[in-house]
Amino acid sequence: MTGATSLLRVEELAKNYGGLQAVRGVSFDVRPGGITGLIGPNGAGKTTCFNMIAGAETPSAGKVFLDDEDVTGVPTNRLYHKGLMRTFQLSHEYARMTSLENLMVAGAHQTGENLFKSWFRPAEVAAREGEILERARDALDFLGLTHVTDELAGNLSGGQKKLLELGRTMMHDAKLVLLDEPGAGVNPTLMLEVIRMIRRLNEERGYTFCIIEHDMDLIADLCEKTIVLAEGRILMQGTMAEVRNDERVIDAYFGGDVV
Repeated sequence: MTGATSLLRVEELAKNYGGLQAVRGVSFDVRPGGITGLIGPNGAGKTTCFNMIAGAETPSAGKVFLDDEDVTGVPTNRLYHKGLMRTFQLSHEYARMTSLENLMVAGAHQTGENLFKSWFRPAEVAAREGEILERARDALDFLGLTHVTDELAGNLSGGQKKLLELGRTMMHDAKLVLLDEPGAGVNPTLMLEVIRMIRRLNEERGYTFCIIEHDMDLIADLCEKTIVLAEGRILMQGTMAEVRNDERVIDAYFGGDVV
């Protein structure tokens, strides 16, 4: 990582679908090592912003910078190798594979996928597979999931699936992780564990997070800065205490005109 003051910088990001403006001139940044929240009513443009940042959709206008590199429109698979990763509101586990296998599939630089190396450099392939296996077991241990190592991922609870998604981000050297509603479908007990693991990854392993979430207590607990979207544009930015006391935010969530 360079000495950039912003790990992620979004400048005047916009997305149009025909005559519909889903995102309109959104600009914000995320500092290295920080945890930033992105909130707003349904239809505010949060997921569309994530899609553009993560390379799943191309912006109609604006720029996305990762560690001062212009990555606007760069596809998701290339952003993964640059250290930008994303989880989803609905877990995307491989249901018929074990927890361990789910993590191993997410391992970077799978030399076994190269036919030449599989045939002519089997020792190199075996060594890399050993490294991926060790990293996957370390992730399961870190997340407290060793008891489901050999359990099919489809059999896990909602909270365990969310933790497994966090484990996938640990299979590569993540610079920035975009978390899309990590609290969705998670019971209160496991929600506390998800929060604890996000904080540990931030504090102990230096992960930077940007989080979409409807649970305001989760945002207040984790995020140093919160960005509020409404009608496709930024309504305000500040601490959660400032957000909760802002009349524009109250109007956006509970009625009234956005000003």
